[in-house]
Amino acid sequence: MGSTSIDPSLLDDIICRLLEFKHAKPGKQLQLMEGEIRQLCTVAREIFLQQPNLLELEAPIKICGDIHGQYADLLRLFEYGGFPPNANYLFLGDYVDRGKQSLETICLLLAYKIKYPENFFLLRGNHECASINRIYGFYDECKRRSITRPTDVPDSGLLCDLLWSDPGRDIKGWGMNDRGVSFTYGPDRVSDFLMKNDMDLVCRAHQVVEDGYEFFADRQLVTIFSAPNYCGEFDNAGAMMSVDESLMCSFQILKPADKRSKFI
Repeated sequence: MGSTSIDPSLLDDIICRLLEFKHAKPGKQLQLMEGEIRQLCTVAREIFLQQPNLLELEAPIKICGDIHGQYADLLRLFEYGGFPPNANYLFLGDYVDRGKQSLETICLLLAYKIKYPENFFLLRGNHECASINRIYGFYDECKRRSITRPTDVPDSGLLCDLLWSDPGRDIKGWGMNDRGVSFTYGPDRVSDFLMKNDMDLVCRAHQVVEDGYEFFADRQLVTIFSAPNYCGEFDNAGAMMSVDESLMCSFQILKPADKRSKFI
């Protein structure tokens, strides 16, 4: 496959995944592979360059203005006007920035442009500009949703928070962390995260707990610690969580070795 082409089945799969977001919970973000996004940009760029700057389009056609990353509303527009190719479209620019889902927005628009190059048209707005994107949010969204690998752990940011943050029972929202790095989060943050990502349980480690496992936020988060008698000082049990075919969770407890050296 050349760098300026995309497999039709892959393109259809990307569009299907993007459209499945019609049924996603508010705030949920689609995970697109970096390579897929690059392909969309590269192939769409070649189509744009092959078409004239001044478009002469025929009716009937649907004409849409600013979208600004409001992806759910973009899908509503297609529901009202008809999804391509059931209707022809002209968008007047300003697809990204300010809204929370600029990536989904531009990816679906580019995918439709590639799929239906003579029926789906995108003009450039003042927000289709790198310097503007750095100010109004699209650049930050791209950085926030990308974790470069391999990498060292930075002192702050998404990767640092994934590895260092802790739950805090007596706080609401976010709080300072006694470790001196990252934050603590309250039960409300756990509930919001699960709702936005359509999940039921957060399973994490990182903290010694007396019985080897400990629930938090009305059993929406569980901390698992599997090193009994940690550092020879804590007299804690270790635990292992088993998840069966029906997603039921159970725990096996490992007592400190000088008390009992097997799972019970």
